[in-house]
Amino acid sequence: MPVNRLRKFLDENDVKYVTMRHSPAYTAQEVAASAHIPGKELAKTVMVKLDGKLAMAVLPASRAVDFDMLEKASGATEASLAEEDEFRDLFGNCDTGAMPPFGNLYNFPVFSDPHLAEDEEIAFSAGSHAEVVRMPYADFERLVQPKVAPFATPTPSDQNP
Repeated sequence: MPVNRLRKFLDENDVKYVTMRHSPAYTAQEVAASAHIPGKELAKTVMVKLDGKLAMAVLPASRAVDFDMLEKASGATEASLAEEDEFRDLFGNCDTGAMPPFGNLYNFPVFSDPHLAEDEEIAFSAGSHAEVVRMPYADFERLVQPKVAPFATPTPSDQNP
């Protein structure tokens, strides 16, 4: 089960969390709906390239990465979406596209949009397309130490800007 590595890390760091199983879902908005979590509370992990190096951009499922804003936030001269074949084999037994936002476990820098901090808790895919972890945002920030900067814009379906 992909969540075992994450669960061990959270347990070792005294994090209170809940795991939830849901029917298989493949987009962040589908995961949010399947797990009955508002899109603004589900953190999606987007693999990006910053000046050619892989990084994680973590943002609410109801938002999209603005690459110009990400360049500014990261100090990169070029930011782009990473192709699946560039990272698919780097996350052990995680399903592609369901990586948890813990870049520190995989040696990737993490950028977090400040909209995630608006709620006390966040939820995110836990390495599979059928399992979500919910935990305090403060613990996520403490453990991952992401660079928090605005880089996400509302999607047309975002009802809660």
